Amino acid sequence: MATHSLTAATLDATIAENPVVIIDFWAPWCGPCKSFGPIFEKASEKYPDIKFMKCNTEEEQEVAGAFGIRSIPTTAIFRDQLLLFMQPGMLPEEALHEVIGKVMALDMEEVRKEIEEHEKNHKHGGCQCGSDGCEDC
Repeated sequence: MATHSLTAATLDATIAENPVVIIDFWAPWCGPCKSFGPIFEKASEKYPDIKFMKCNTEEEQEVAGAFGIRSIPTTAIFRDQLLLFMQPGMLPEEALHEVIGKVMALDMEEVRKEIEEHEKNHKHGGCQCGSDGCEDC
C-alpha cells in the first residue's frame, strides 16, 4: 500500500519532510470518497516520490477543521511546504494525473517570488487597493 494515514500528530512532519504531499480528506460513510479511494491508491503507486496521505475526517476532526474542510472528498497538494491546490469533489483519474503534472512542472522559485510580491502589495488586514471586493486578495 502506497498511501499512509494522516493524523494531527503526523501532519507537520509529513509536510516538512516531503517535497510533495497529496492529502485525500475522506470519511468512511462517503460514497464519492469510496469511489475516489482506488483512484488515489493507483496514483500513489504511479508516483513513488510523492507522499500520498489519507485523512479520515471523522477521526481527525482537528486536522479537517484546520484545513476548513466542508465537503469530502477534498484533495490538497503541498509542494515544498506550500499549499498549491485544494479542491473539494471527487477527481476523475485523468484530472488527478493532470493536476499532479501541473504541480510538478511549477517553477517553485517563481511561485515564491509571486507570493512575496502579492504579500508586499496586500498587507494583512486588507487590500491596499482599497476595495473590499478585490479579486487579487
